[in-house]
Amino acid sequence: MFITVRRATKEDCPRLMELVRELALYEKAPQEVTVTLQHFEESGFGPNPVWWAFCAEVDGVVQGFALYYIRYSTWKGQAMYLEDILVTESMRGKSLGKLLFDALIAEAKEKQYKRMVWQVLEWNEPAINFYKKYKASFDGEWVNCSLDL
Repeated sequence: MFITVRRATKEDCPRLMELVRELALYEKAPQEVTVTLQHFEESGFGPNPVWWAFCAEVDGVVQGFALYYIRYSTWKGQAMYLEDILVTESMRGKSLGKLLFDALIAEAKEKQYKRMVWQVLEWNEPAINFYKKYKASFDGEWVNCSLDL
């Protein structure tokens, strides 16, 4: 088994969308994925990209990804916001998640972001336990809000 972690390319987008759908299914919300492949590609690889990603390949097949964007804090400055990290079910426990997370940390340090932030569902114990290995802080004070437009 040969594992490679690399930056995502536009050619990866169809596979990344498959993995996004797999993540939505895992999170019990497959109907919530409404983004088109064209919009996804344009948002990551158009003239003004708003997201960046790393892919984890196993023997040349993308089996995981981590997608982030830049968030700005008026108190701290730029931060990396980890939107999604996923490793296919069949590849979990083989260090792909660690390799992806470590690539994100290295990227954040290189770009001098002040922190890395993300959300995790309260019932997703495997993910919570993964983040605890990194000594991540879990904040129970802030409430998530959103407004569908």
